[in-house]
Amino acid sequence: MTTTPSNSLKIGLDFGTTNSVVVLAHPDGRTETARFTFPHHGESDTCRTLLCFWHDEERGRLKLHEAIGAAAVDAYLEDPAESRMIMSMKSYLAQKSFRETQIFSRRMTLEMLIARFLTHLMEAVKIDPASVQVTVGRPVHFAGDRADDALGEERLRESFTAAGFGPIGIAWEPEAAGWRFAQRLEKPTTILVGDFGGGTSDFSVLRFDPATGRATPLGHSGVGIAGDQFDYRIINTVIAPLLGRDSTYRIMGGQPLPVPIEWYASLGHWHRLALMRTPQTLRDIEDVTRTASEPEKLRALLDLVNDQQGQALYRAVGAAKSALSSADSTVLKFEHKRLKVERTITRQEFEEWIAPDLALFGGAVDKALENANLAASDIDRVFLTGGTSFVPAVRNLFINRFGKERVDAGGEFVSVAEGLALMSGRAA
Repeated sequence: MTTTPSNSLKIGLDFGTTNSVVVLAHPDGRTETARFTFPHHGESDTCRTLLCFWHDEERGRLKLHEAIGAAAVDAYLEDPAESRMIMSMKSYLAQKSFRETQIFSRRMTLEMLIARFLTHLMEAVKIDPASVQVTVGRPVHFAGDRADDALGEERLRESFTAAGFGPIGIAWEPEAAGWRFAQRLEKPTTILVGDFGGGTSDFSVLRFDPATGRATPLGHSGVGIAGDQFDYRIINTVIAPLLGRDSTYRIMGGQPLPVPIEWYASLGHWHRLALMRTPQTLRDIEDVTRTASEPEKLRALLDLVNDQQGQALYRAVGAAKSALSSADSTVLKFEHKRLKVERTITRQEFEEWIAPDLALFGGAVDKALENANLAASDIDRVFLTGGTSFVPAVRNLFINRFGKERVDAGGEFVSVAEGLALMSGRAA
């Protein structure tokens, strides 16, 4: 890719829960999406927000190695027992309880982990972070039940500083998506931006004036769920029962007790599954299996955790979810040792499973309008971005409320980073 000279490069960086994107802003107003190339995977506009650590022996000593994105997945699959995969880092930014973790013999803070990811991300696109002016996106509300949004932004900024970036601008992600969309406007327009990420969904009402190039935020709202929650609904409904979620067990011949539900909460949220592979948790599952009403299902859960098959399971679930965006039904297939899944899922079923989440989206949209002191009829255009906006039930939520003629979309995976780049260029 072509870069501009040192100190004149302006970029937008969308550090996402699932994927990250880098976009350059050229002086003439053009934007250029950086391309990532990993061996055996070809080129992509996005880099999976994954960081993997592993040891190799070199000259009789163990050396720590690390990789990101698709290369991290490859390294992990090559030797899952001797590697450490770090996923969904953004989800912990606003969680006071998460301070650090141990990577083999090293203790690393969350900021250190994110900085390592960002360093490799910039190396992949051959950009020196110290030579750029970056605008970084943040959700209106960070993920988590007790998220501290101020802490989340502080940690995000510290992570970028630790990675060697110079001046750092922070902008709401839905506002950035709106900036990209505003390039098509010819007159002052009030728009609602729905930005659906992997872990958060944000809704902003903004007034754009193309004559001045300025955007005025009028109201915003957000919820800590998005595309990953839809995956959870499929796993919880289809997969978890096959792994013993509804089973019982006995302690010393007593009354039947339900198996610990927290195992299946971890299973349903892909960034927590790796945390189950601890000696204590594995022993607990084995103890319950001995007196379980469905021991084979618990053994299948042990297989899944022991063999670290979470990534393969999530790929199968994600493929089924994506297929339902264009088909009325699909077949979810997954097999590992004792676990065999071949389940037809209809779009109608899926929409019933995600109905509570759609209701939360609707409530967040109402809150954004309320904060802006506007009615739905006052919104001129609606712009949806993020992979979840492909889901027909999500799009219909906005079509039913605002009318098909007012709902627009485009660049679902890179629009936030493009908007951040435009904002970075204008700030300069």
